Amino acid sequence: MNRDILKFFKAIVIFNLTLIFSLPILANSDENTNHRLDKTNPEKLKIGKRLFYGLIITGDNTVNCASCHNTEAIDTFNWNPSVYELALSAESMDSATFANTLLNPVTQKISEAHKNIQMSPEQIILVRNYIDTFKELGLGEPKMLVTRLAFFILLILILGAAFLDLTYTKIIKFKPLHGIIILVALSFIFKILYEEAAALGRAEGYAPLQPIKFSHKVHAQDNKIDCMYCHHTAEDAKSAGIPSTNVCMNCHELVREGTHSGRFEIQKILTHMEQGEAVDWIRIHKLPDHVYFNHAQHAGVGDLDCSECHGIVEDMHLLKQEEDLSMGWCLECHRTRKVNFLGNEYYEKTFEEYHAQFKNSELDSLTVAQMGGENCMKCHY
Repeated sequence: MNRDILKFFKAIVIFNLTLIFSLPILANSDENTNHRLDKTNPEKLKIGKRLFYGLIITGDNTVNCASCHNTEAIDTFNWNPSVYELALSAESMDSATFANTLLNPVTQKISEAHKNIQMSPEQIILVRNYIDTFKELGLGEPKMLVTRLAFFILLILILGAAFLDLTYTKIIKFKPLHGIIILVALSFIFKILYEEAAALGRAEGYAPLQPIKFSHKVHAQDNKIDCMYCHHTAEDAKSAGIPSTNVCMNCHELVREGTHSGRFEIQKILTHMEQGEAVDWIRIHKLPDHVYFNHAQHAGVGDLDCSECHGIVEDMHLLKQEEDLSMGWCLECHRTRKVNFLGNEYYEKTFEEYHAQFKNSELDSLTVAQMGGENCMKCHY
């Protein structure tokens, strides 16, 4: 029986290892599919690519451009423009202007990064041609992670194999082993299904890259700008609001070069202002359409600090959703949060019964839930 069991598990292990290792290969079957080079002159583009990655020695200070300018989509905060952004910004430049910008930068940030770069005019043109390919192709997609998916598939296959052997092949004679395998596999399968189902519609940890690399840390912590300066409607309106380019220009009319990003990112604000276009910011904190939420009720009347829902934003370069914003999370707060009731103008002429109870020392505090914070119609109507 032991030998049969070993054969059975050996077959399962070999099959699933083959599947797991083949998934990444299938997902990335052609390592160059992200950026297929122009077939009109592939040799020169290959040389331009090697120069961009610092694989060709150009002098004592050979630079790997890709170490600063990412060529694939990333989910981290990179102060330097991606190669796609470089391609767009260089679109209107002729070769001489491009070479001069590269070798003789006028801004401090680029001067430090491009110090003593040694490239011939021919090499600069080759690099420029390679960068231009990203204008049409865009950034490469990051490699797909299949660990959780592979584990789920593995469980399905083990479950199927155990059931098949129990009913048909009967390699393992010890039937209780099938039951143990099926029970364990089903437990993990239902656990994964529950976790994925519970996560639907939630975006805890969501941190998209914005069209302009705006850092809350630089603005709110380093430069001590109050949250309400930019989100000035948070205490008085349903939405906290997203600052317009006019608000940005109150500072950037004078501040034209950032410590970390140089002029590249700030120039985007100026361009939007000149063209009369709003910046297409990506919204991060978003509740379902069937949920009513009012910032004025929480930040104004409730006097909540921004960090209680949004996390320590002033420490974030790349803003992320700190909490899952689920109904359970909201209700837990409503059940434990003490309302600033006495001395609050909003409640002065309402809730007479509670005022009387406070006056008679029958109450010393109120939670949001006691004031209707668990009433379904407060948020869903």
